[in-house]
Amino acid sequence: MSELAADGIPVTVACRVLKIARQPYYRWRKNPITDAELAEAYRANALFDAHREDPEFGYRYLADEAEAAGEKMCRRTAWRICSAGGWTSTISKRGRGKHRKAGPPVHDDLVKRDFTAPGPNELWLTDITEHWTAEGKLYLCAIKDVYSGRIVGYSIDSRMKSRLAVAALNSAVARRGDVAGCVLHSDRGSQFRSKKMQKAITRHGMLGSMGRVGACGDNAAMESFFSLLQNNVLDRRSWATRDELRAAIVHWIERTYHRRRRQDRLGRLTPIEFETIINHEAPQAA
Repeated sequence: MSELAADGIPVTVACRVLKIARQPYYRWRKNPITDAELAEAYRANALFDAHREDPEFGYRYLADEAEAAGEKMCRRTAWRICSAGGWTSTISKRGRGKHRKAGPPVHDDLVKRDFTAPGPNELWLTDITEHWTAEGKLYLCAIKDVYSGRIVGYSIDSRMKSRLAVAALNSAVARRGDVAGCVLHSDRGSQFRSKKMQKAITRHGMLGSMGRVGACGDNAAMESFFSLLQNNVLDRRSWATRDELRAAIVHWIERTYHRRRRQDRLGRLTPIEFETIINHEAPQAA
């Protein structure tokens, strides 16, 4: 409006063309938006974007995400803005346990508890587990190829965010190559429902699949892997640091589970042995 007025166009004409009243414009001219209000709006946008990506985060974690996006603020300010916007964590003391409301699925269940695949990169399963150390929790997101039982990708972090699942998926794709058409099955955790994860699935040409809430059997094959990890690594001792536990997890997956643990369904072969034989036989069959 001010630019049009500077060009000689009357405010009355500009308001009529833009279909707005003159009174709000003059009120704004009298009391324009202050720098503090503008800064507040940028902070609110950053907090809202972080909450939309990870709705389980409280205002403290949202403040950290906003700072990473370039909008630094104290936690008190973050609490005030989040309270005004109603952006609260989906996890609360009242919402824990069996009465917690589950998030809506973004994919249908394409697996239906049929954990078989005709070949590699046809069906992958994924989930997240956590374990305490003296420094705090450590989270592992792993992706398992149903065909061979191999953990094709994983990510370990001190924060259970959507980037944990995205990093695991990217590592799996980097290891396996072309995975277009592969089904990625998970539960309804917010990390797997996040927009970042959905964009990653689409970018790699994959198909998403999600089980029901509270039905462990819908991802039983992945739960069995985490049970082995729990018994063989996580619960074997107490862990002083996250780095110590991270190294133990990687060592067990890459050395023991992949190369030493034989599976009956693979003909008493390890996942690495099974895939090596299949990859060797495939060119000969062709």
